[in-house]
Amino acid sequence: MAPYHIRKYQESDRTQVLDLFFHALDEYGPASFHHILKLPRTFVLLLGVSLGLLLVSGSWLLALIASPTLLTALRFLCKYPWTKFTAECLRTDMSNITKSYLSEPGSCFWVAEAEGQVVGIVGALPVKEHSLHKEQLELLHLCVALDHRRQGIAKALVRTVLQFACDQGYGQVVLTTSMLQHSALALYQRMGFQKLHQFSPLCWRLLTVPLVTFVYYLPSAQASWAHE
Repeated sequence: MAPYHIRKYQESDRTQVLDLFFHALDEYGPASFHHILKLPRTFVLLLGVSLGLLLVSGSWLLALIASPTLLTALRFLCKYPWTKFTAECLRTDMSNITKSYLSEPGSCFWVAEAEGQVVGIVGALPVKEHSLHKEQLELLHLCVALDHRRQGIAKALVRTVLQFACDQGYGQVVLTTSMLQHSALALYQRMGFQKLHQFSPLCWRLLTVPLVTFVYYLPSAQASWAHE
């Protein structure tokens, strides 16, 4: 296990950071596809379409072609939400990481570096809602390179965000992730994050992959509420 250290992002990290970010997101398309294949309704759909074509056309060839065609369409469908999310990030905060995360004191972006390579990233921004802007810090884009996982890097990055939030006077750290990210879900819950709510934007409903929001109440905020 190579030693690593966590530091603030530098502009020279940009290429490595984006490569890591893209590779991490590329994993979720296949994971979504495998998730859909396990659903009973997917089996019913594939079987129903094939049988329907056979009954209507009487052609076994069409019936046999139908399932691979549908599977190809489903594979494309599974990549769509992640592709859309990637494009949105590149259009907004990830287009200029220095400007988005390091231009104001209440936000930051960190990298985990091992042997001169960026092997993990995480960002933190105040929530956009004006009433919560100084109360909640949002944890974003937690990623660890595949061959550096299970080494405590993700946990260390999350702790870095929590310490930063505490130092900056925030009361809560919030994040949103998908139910497909089982390792991340387990990590957040072990570290004391609490599930706030679960929701499904339109493009995610097609995959039956709900998103979930977690919150971490910082000890300083909890002590303040108890005193009040």
